[in-house]
Amino acid sequence: RCTTNLLARRFDSAATMANVARHQARVLVVVPVMLSRIVASDEAMAIDVPSLRVIASSGSAISGRLVTDVLEHVGPVLYNLYGSTEVAVASIAGPDELRRDPTTAGRPVNWVDVAILDDDGERLPDGQTGRIFVGGAFQFDGYTNGDDKERLGHLVSSGDVGRLRDGLRFVEGRDDDMIVSGGENVFPSEVEELLHAHDAIADVAVVGVPDDEFGQVLVAFVVKQPGARLSATRVRDHVKANLARHKVPRRVTFVDELPRNATGKVLRRELSSR
Repeated sequence: RCTTNLLARRFDSAATMANVARHQARVLVVVPVMLSRIVASDEAMAIDVPSLRVIASSGSAISGRLVTDVLEHVGPVLYNLYGSTEVAVASIAGPDELRRDPTTAGRPVNWVDVAILDDDGERLPDGQTGRIFVGGAFQFDGYTNGDDKERLGHLVSSGDVGRLRDGLRFVEGRDDDMIVSGGENVFPSEVEELLHAHDAIADVAVVGVPDDEFGQVLVAFVVKQPGARLSATRVRDHVKANLARHKVPRRVTFVDELPRNATGKVLRRELSSR
């Protein structure tokens, strides 16, 4: 059976939804920043798309708030795909899993082993955070750098850190994105997830910058919702009221948009150098 794919040279949220309606598309493949722009566009959301059965989101982390918005306003069609170039698709969170917890990466796909391992390569029990390793038929053959820590038997490192809970996988962030501030380990994703849920915040990224006293401190780059009034103090107070003190950004910088690459991933190194 043939499948028709429609590709656009440039992304436009309203034009994308219009094409879904015009061609009665059943599947829409997006990265999270594209999906965020669709949900934020009144014109795009006004277009009826009864044929749509699957919105497949991958390429970067999707916020819990965006997941909830899609499920509420578009319907139970969202699927969050977790994987990488090296391991292909490792797990999928469908509408049922995302309703249980909008931040989950779901369950492993068939014939794929997703393991949470400690520094000795041992599997960790539910709730404990470790490195995510993936084994399956679609992973590539090997790493060129010869780092044995990147491969354990049939398992290959995804480069991420996460945990297992009640059969669902949760990704806490990239291993090399971890910020060590005053001896405490902080993953930016936890702070970003909290700030994404703030009504006045449209987008956010948290990075670590060098500091003489603490080694690193957190800096939050915030994109406000249109017309929102928000101060740096209010942002910091919101984090302080919900997370541990060492997770409060030392500085908050407001920007018009976050720098991203072609697949929608935030360019954290560019932000760290600002």
